Amino acid sequence: MDFSDIAQIVDERKDHAGGIISILEEIQRAYGYLPEEALRKVAEQTGRSLVDIYGVATFYKAFSLKPRGEHLISVCMGTACHVRGAPRIVEEFERQLGICPGETTSDKKFSLETVNCLGACALGPTVVADGRYFRHVTTAAVPGIIEKARAGFESADPASDERVFPLDVSCIRCGHTLMDTKQLVDGRASISLAVSCNNTTGWVRLSCLYGSCNVELQHDIPHGAETRLSCPHCGQELARPSSCPECGFRMAAMAVRGNATVHVCMRRGCKGHRLDMIPSTKVES
Repeated sequence: MDFSDIAQIVDERKDHAGGIISILEEIQRAYGYLPEEALRKVAEQTGRSLVDIYGVATFYKAFSLKPRGEHLISVCMGTACHVRGAPRIVEEFERQLGICPGETTSDKKFSLETVNCLGACALGPTVVADGRYFRHVTTAAVPGIIEKARAGFESADPASDERVFPLDVSCIRCGHTLMDTKQLVDGRASISLAVSCNNTTGWVRLSCLYGSCNVELQHDIPHGAETRLSCPHCGQELARPSSCPECGFRMAAMAVRGNATVHVCMRRGCKGHRLDMIPSTKVES
């Protein structure tokens, strides 16, 4: 395997905040996983110890040290999904693909994994195929999910695709709507928030489609940087005590119409999020 491009990847990202994370993301995007030799070259190029590099690679669940298939299917086995039949969903994927969780098909097309939580407890059993969420999955739906992943999701239309769905959110503190109908992300009204990082404050617009990580930023924020998200109306920070299931950083909470709360990680670039179907009452200042 030729790793000649790693030096360029490192050179472009090593001086940025969160640079190691960005470097590893780019390498995994290029090779499908993080080969050992690639990690050794990253350590050599950055002057960091191999232990440090492996520490980052094993801390974030998005990284893989083993080759993955062209399509990745993740089945949630968290408590809410488990009691709603997730073990049967896993068994059906095993039967259809001929592999167990943690394995890849012989043709390198599919990898199957189970995860502790996909952040969508209210929608269980939940399956994610190539980043697309499938809610209330049944065993009968498993073959269709596999075929849809095989065909590809690039042409999916968020406006009509049942695999993604919009959220209508408001500030969990003052109750003011956070939806901006004039500024669209993913073709829909965006979630407009104030963001601050390293003494710089600006705006950020998030996609209202649950599962989408598309954002627009007023100021560039390096991947991995720790930010603060606030309501643009009352100015109060939206941080809650809950920790991100992906990286452990603080999460921001917003009330969702229909008595739910959505949590999103405040670390730039992290895809951690969670949707809880619980009463969403305002938090006292």
